Amino acid sequence: MLRGTIDTGAARTRWAEMRRAAPWSGPPLWLLAELTYRCPLQCPYCSNPLDFARSHDELSTAEWIEVFRQAREMGAAQLGFSGGEPLVRQDLAELIKAARDLGYYTNLITSGIGLTEEKIASFADAGLDHIQISFQAADEEVNNLLAGSKKAFAQKLAMARAVKAHGYPMVLNFVTHRHNIDNIDRIIQLCLELEADFVELATCQFYGWAELNRAGLLPSKEQLVRAERITNEWRDKLAAENHPCKLIFVTPDYYEERPKGCMNGWGNLFLDITPDGTALPCHSARQLPITFPNVREQSIEQIWKHSMGFNKFRGFDWMPEPCQSCDEKEKDFGGCRCQAFMLTGDAANADPVCSKSSHHDKILAARIEAEQSPRGLDELTFRNEKASKLILKV
Repeated sequence: MLRGTIDTGAARTRWAEMRRAAPWSGPPLWLLAELTYRCPLQCPYCSNPLDFARSHDELSTAEWIEVFRQAREMGAAQLGFSGGEPLVRQDLAELIKAARDLGYYTNLITSGIGLTEEKIASFADAGLDHIQISFQAADEEVNNLLAGSKKAFAQKLAMARAVKAHGYPMVLNFVTHRHNIDNIDRIIQLCLELEADFVELATCQFYGWAELNRAGLLPSKEQLVRAERITNEWRDKLAAENHPCKLIFVTPDYYEERPKGCMNGWGNLFLDITPDGTALPCHSARQLPITFPNVREQSIEQIWKHSMGFNKFRGFDWMPEPCQSCDEKEKDFGGCRCQAFMLTGDAANADPVCSKSSHHDKILAARIEAEQSPRGLDELTFRNEKASKLILKV
């Protein structure tokens, strides 16, 4: 059973000053339930932790429903089901219904592998609001190679059409990288053939397995500029035709001079619960040298308001220079804490994407590597149990 516990007096004293300087500013509006790390695919850009094979412990149905209830009481309004592949959970329809009964807007984020028309119908009956299907490429061979499944592309096409037929808005996600971004025109054409309502053309963000494979995934500047130009040309064409499809183009941080306002600020509106119940302020934060709380040991309210992990980078008092005196800090919050840790070894440093950072040279070096010595598809490390166990042994 989940239970709420009270911080010790010592812990309260230690974090009281921090909470006064950076009080929680609102509820966790967006709850992400990473139901499992199990997945039939092996995408080399997966955002799951490299050491996911360390534990296969997952919250039970009852525990997840209690998480939903507590977060809803805190004000959470939108609930995403993700993984791994959430479809491997046999209780998914039950979880959807429980979330719907609590008043959530629910979103299923899936590869489509394991989805059937019967499941789509059962999810609709349970009250699911939204299904997002991801593709690896518009080319069947490349898609299947990246997915690690010879049948992935055909299954995705069939399920995308089935989702549309059941009355859901069709939301497609194409993760783009140096090995498929040059086919952006064909990707958009495929989305239109599938009658997509929303298309996210998102260059993979370099966390987890994508960071491990960055040298083989980061597009060149030329590739990005071309892809964005083609996307804008399609936007203009669709707007002229009054076509309902919306194209969203997401670029990687590595070609920016200022960081994004990651998660709209640390512990501000996003709450991620991992398969084993660990609570995170973003889905990549597990890699940080911070002991994050678990919903099996503390209540959502205790975690959100009082835990060390969620208060550590709230507000601005924690910021070193150049962020502390920067007039843009209320816009970008110092950037991404996970990226700062991955590239500098200290999560409190300025995000190296920022040109003001003393570590910006690491971003410049990654750009040069993408131009001069990128890795091929055959050099990527694919996300699977075997690779994760090998990483654990290193």
